[in-house]
Amino acid sequence: MEEEKKYTLDELKEKLTEKERLFCHQYIIDWNGARAARAAGYSEESAKEIAHATLTKVHIKQYIDFIKNDFEKEAGISKLSQINELKKIAYSSIAHLHNTWIELKEFEALSDEQKECIESIDTKHETKQIFNIEKEEKEDIHVNYVKIKLYSKLSAIDQINKMMGYNEPDKIDHSSKDGSMTPALNINYNDKKINLSDK
Repeated sequence: MEEEKKYTLDELKEKLTEKERLFCHQYIIDWNGARAARAAGYSEESAKEIAHATLTKVHIKQYIDFIKNDFEKEAGISKLSQINELKKIAYSSIAHLHNTWIELKEFEALSDEQKECIESIDTKHETKQIFNIEKEEKEDIHVNYVKIKLYSKLSAIDQINKMMGYNEPDKIDHSSKDGSMTPALNINYNDKKINLSDK
């Protein structure tokens, strides 16, 4: 039985084989040992047995404990990466194309970053007539069009402001309807008869 030694993260990384490291990172996705073993490159036939044996190793259990609660790092997500994604939408250079029909070739010329700002796409096909100078006659051409709907720039900017702390804290208005700070009292006279002449 392996000695219950407490490893540092650097020691664990040194001790882990590449397959063991892959197994751990796959295992914390859904806690399915057999699937994680297969994904790490272990034998398909013995994946279940390998997973069981691997999960009994002290350095494996400790490494899983290190990484299981750090899902942001595992997914490659950070506050900066989120803001950068929102920034693409907030400051998109193709705002003029929003809900406008453009030719397919114009759409295909957009960069990947510009396409990431698109929420939905509609397409249509039209036939046009143009004059062919060489043939000196009109001819039909087929044109494919695309209409793109962009994600909301205002929503993206609002999300960035919140993440950066630019928005002021929400204010709660405790004043009455007339703007005074005196709380309004709603008295239901049907529930209780009040005689204002009593002393």
